[in-house]
Amino acid sequence: MSHIIAPSILSADFANIQRDVEMINKSEADWFHIDIMDGMFVPNISFGFPVVKAIKKHATKPLDVHLMINDPDRYLQAFKDAGADILTVHFEACTHLHRTIQAIKALGMKAGVAINPHTPAIFLTDIMSELDLICVMSVNPGFGGQKFIDNTFSKVADLREMKSTTKSKAYIEIDGGVDLNNYRKLIDTGANVLVAGNTVFSAPDPVKMISDLKK
Repeated sequence: MSHIIAPSILSADFANIQRDVEMINKSEADWFHIDIMDGMFVPNISFGFPVVKAIKKHATKPLDVHLMINDPDRYLQAFKDAGADILTVHFEACTHLHRTIQAIKALGMKAGVAINPHTPAIFLTDIMSELDLICVMSVNPGFGGQKFIDNTFSKVADLREMKSTTKSKAYIEIDGGVDLNNYRKLIDTGANVLVAGNTVFSAPDPVKMISDLKK
């Protein structure tokens, strides 16, 4: 299976958001990655439902919505209504993770779980077969442009082995610090969804950068 490229809207030009959405539509990217931050679970605030709805209005590709928020259960329906196709919650933010995953699926969305750099992959063993996506944070969540954490490679290898053992078909997504120096090794190790923010939007030619990451 060819790997998926999901440009992170957090790094887009918010004054020209429609232009950047249309750029992604025309590129070889597969998904839009949208980070939602509440200023509590992570030390930053991004955007909410109106922006997701605005992106959905113009997007021709699935919205991969990543909730970096406390108590995400309060907002599952709202993000479904805003246009999320894939909804990812954090392992660290959910008291009853299995219930949350089932609730996301019941709303007709794909369900994902994200794990922070300090969270071992093995913590997902009991729920892996229920997941559509596992998002491995390769930086500490909250801000774009951070340095990639090298331990991510061993975590991806662990998840690849766990997928085989549990017969899981979940995507393994990498979020943070993905660039031309590490993307091939990530894919070879077992990742099949790459989130790229600054690497895409700070490039002189973002469409070409997406194409390069897709090779």
